[in-house]
Amino acid sequence: MTGLSGSGKSSLAFDTIYAEGQRRYVESLSSYARQFLGQMDKPDVDLIEGLSPAISIDQKTTSRNPRSTVGTVTEIHDYLRLMYARVGHPVCPNHGIEISSQTIEQMVDRVLELPDKTRIQILAPIVSGKKGAHKKTLEGIKKEGYVRVRIDGDMYDIGDEIELEKK
Repeated sequence: MTGLSGSGKSSLAFDTIYAEGQRRYVESLSSYARQFLGQMDKPDVDLIEGLSPAISIDQKTTSRNPRSTVGTVTEIHDYLRLMYARVGHPVCPNHGIEISSQTIEQMVDRVLELPDKTRIQILAPIVSGKKGAHKKTLEGIKKEGYVRVRIDGDMYDIGDEIELEKK
């Protein structure tokens, strides 16, 4: 919403639109739930149509954290993450194809369907979220016959000297 200073933007947003949206939301609740919430007065307007339940965030800074968003300040972020995780469908960012879980047998079948001499790369997490140089882990991987590793997104030949920061 834009307009000149003092033109009534805040009054329209908070005193009219928010008040009516909140009033309609509270009206939709049971009488038991309503007793715990304050009822807002009906704004002095002729007609408001298609208004969803509304939330309002005060214009004053509610958080000193520069990374705060409307979602984190209102604490709706976690609920949205949960909702999208439950009803969303993951899609491969490279191919636009929906990703679905597969059994080990299905993965093996897909690999065996590939033409002969097709090169594939199979990656699996070995160490995640742990500090250290992980020299023993890298030595064990080399002894098992692996030729490459991916560390923090970069590929390394297992025969090369790999120096990791102990972060």
